[in-house]
Amino acid sequence: MNEHRFFIGIGAYWLVVSLAAVLLTVTDKVRAAKHRWRIAESTLLIVALFGGAAAEYITMRCIRHKTLHKKFMIGLPLIIVLHLAIIGVAAYFRYFC
Repeated sequence: MNEHRFFIGIGAYWLVVSLAAVLLTVTDKVRAAKHRWRIAESTLLIVALFGGAAAEYITMRCIRHKTLHKKFMIGLPLIIVLHLAIIGVAAYFRYFC
């Protein structure tokens, strides 16, 4: 039962961080179009690092925002690979050790 709660907690965390990444990305795009104050790139990257990389990358591609910035178009997929590696290592140690 505790393992079930753990996975629900991880899923809820991922959902909240992903939603935050999408909202920040869309907000930055809207503000850019209106020539207003923008979301800092470091903020977008930190949210990606904490779990929102996949949602942020998909959102940026869909709304064509920062797609010419190598920092995002290379960095976000690398963060996604890092996240997958962490999940893989955690699963390995959980189920095989």
